Formats: sequence, structure tokens, C-alpha cells
Amino acid sequence: MGGCAGSRRRLSHSEEETAPEPRPPLLDRKGVDWKNAVGFWLLGLCNNFSYVVMLSAAHDILSHQRAPGNQSHVDPGPTPTPHNSSSRFDCNPVSTAAVLLADILPTLAIKLLAPLGLHLLPYSPRVFVSGVCAAGSFILVAFSHSMGTSLCGVVLASISSGLGEITFLSLTAFYPRAVIAWWSSGTGGAGLLGALSYLGLTQAGLSPQHTLLSMLGIPALMLASYFFLLTSPGPQDPGGEEEAETAARQPLISSEAPELKPDYSPNLSLQERWTVFKGLLWHIIPLVVVYFAEYFINQGLFELLFFRNTSLSHAQQYRWYQMLYQAGVFASRSSLRCCRIRFTWALALLQTSDEHREFAMAAACISDTLGISLSGLLALPLHDFLCHLS
Repeated sequence: MGGCAGSRRRLSHSEEETAPEPRPPLLDRKGVDWKNAVGFWLLGLCNNFSYVVMLSAAHDILSHQRAPGNQSHVDPGPTPTPHNSSSRFDCNPVSTAAVLLADILPTLAIKLLAPLGLHLLPYSPRVFVSGVCAAGSFILVAFSHSMGTSLCGVVLASISSGLGEITFLSLTAFYPRAVIAWWSSGTGGAGLLGALSYLGLTQAGLSPQHTLLSMLGIPALMLASYFFLLTSPGPQDPGGEEEAETAARQPLISSEAPELKPDYSPNLSLQERWTVFKGLLWHIIPLVVVYFAEYFINQGLFELLFFRNTSLSHAQQYRWYQMLYQAGVFASRSSLRCCRIRFTWALALLQTSDEHREFAMAAACISDTLGISLSGLLALPLHDFLCHLS
């Protein structure tokens, strides 16, 4: 008995020494979830911010040709003189669709090429490049003295937005699905805050140059949100304690993409990628149509909608149109947190498998970009046609 008791005491002492650390309480888990939710909301906000600001400034950028001595890209008089006096519209030489194309075509190229090999580049360098391009776009457009240089700045904004979107959407595959709703709301917030800040600051008398330079804090916020706010991705469907511990210790900013399961492999063959992409067409085609119609109106027709004999100039009216449009976008994208789908089993039928999820998230986001690009291409000849109507 004494020996048995001594053995039990030694065993108990050994268990105390090797006992695993207690799991974090539920409140800590909720804290982590909130950090990730706020992190993805800020990433969505910052990622789309420069893209939205360039669209809001599109009329000002193109008006620079009509006021070559004005470095602020804004017509100096409250009532601009129509470029084409024989037209019923107050037209710029070039449609605002030109800015739209400069703001979307680089993104389209990135999204078309990304599924072929972007996954080989770690997340951290991608985020850093995205932040640098966003900052460069504000600086280049702010100090530009020509429309061509301004359009180069818009291209940088497009590279930033496209690279960031495909990176952050792929990253959501390693977090709880709720972060997708927060990302979506953040992108809608970027539209509202971006358009509202550009409108408000210029309406208050700040020059467009200083307005753009004041926005340089947004790229810095994006980098801070990724590197310091997001937590290491945890397991979505852990198969055991050891696997969960391994996933929990995976650093977010390591030199390799997070690996959640031992059998997870992002290196899909071209045949597998094509098969997954064909399955996504049911989702891609309707989104292409929606974004085509949306941006055809937004960037193809809004600039021609000018009410004369008002206190607002043409450029100011255009900025108000953009702000009101983005307010609607924000309400729409934030609705995902309000409208719940009861029959969630139906969504399961539409899933791709775990090993395809990261690729599917990256490939499906081509939908909006393709629709927007097509709208810009059609809006250019439509602008010329309407502006030549007497």
C-alpha cells in the first residue's frame, strides 16, 4: 500500500510537471475574434480607399486639361465653360471612363494572372507592396501637372487595390467565415469615407493636392492592421489537439503562407484550377452583369448629368454623385451582417472543397473587375457620341 501510494504521489507529481498549459478562457477567444473582425474591416477600408478617391477625383483629373495653369486640378471658376459649345452637355475632352480604366485594368491583369502563381509569394511582401503603391498613388496625383502623370498615379492605386484584394480575400480562408462579412463592410466603408472625405475636404476649401496628401495615413493604417492587429490564423476544422496547437503557433507574417492542415496543398494543377473555375461561372457571370451596369452609369453617365444655374459647379456636382453612390454601396455591403440565410445547408451545396477554397476565393473576385472594365470600354465611345450631339 505504501509503495502504491508513493507511486501515485510520484505519478501525480510527474503529471503536474508535464501538464499542458490551460486553454485561454472564452472571453479571450472572443477578444481574438473581435481583433480579427476589426482587422479585416480596416483592411477592406484601407484597400479600397485609394481606388475610390481616384474615381471621386476623376472629373478634377480630366479638367486639368481645360485649366493648364491650375495645379490643383480643379476648375477655378464656380461655373465652368463647356468644352464643346455646340453640345447640349458640358463635356471634358475625355470621358471619366478613362480614369476608371486606369483604375481597373491593372487590377484585372493582376486577378487574371494571380491564380497561376501569386500563391508562391508570401502574404507579407504582397501587403507591403500594396501599401507602398497606395501611398505612391496619392503622392503622384497630388504633385502631378498633367493628366498623363495623374493617370499613372491612378494606375498605382489600381495595383494596390487589386493586389490587396486578392491577397486579403485569400487570407480569409484561414480565419472564421465571419471575417468575410467584416471585409465586405470595410470595402463599402471605403467607398463612403473615401468619397465623403474627398468631397468634404475640397468643399471646405482645402486644395485637392493637400486633400490627397492628407490621406497618406490610410496606407500606413493598412500595414499596421495587418502586421499588428490580426492574430495568427487558427484551425477552421481541427482534427485533434496536436493539429490545433500546430495551427495556433503558425505565425501570420512568416515567410510561408499559413498551413492549417497536414494534407493542405495550395499547389493545384492547371487542370484542377480550370475545373474549379468552371464551377465558379454560376457565381461570376451574374456579378459581371451587375458591376457592368453599375459602373456604366457611375463613370459613363454621371459626368454628363449637370444641372446649370445652381450654386454647385460641375465638378462639385460630380463629387456629390460619387458620395451618394458610395453611401448606397456601404449600406448594401454592410447588410451581410443583418440579413441571415436560414437554410445554410443550401450554401453547403455550393462550396468548393477545403483544398480549393483559397484558389476559389482568389479566382471569383475577378467578377467585379471584369464587369467594371467592360463598362469603361463601352463608356468611352458613348461619351464621344453624346458630346457630339448638337
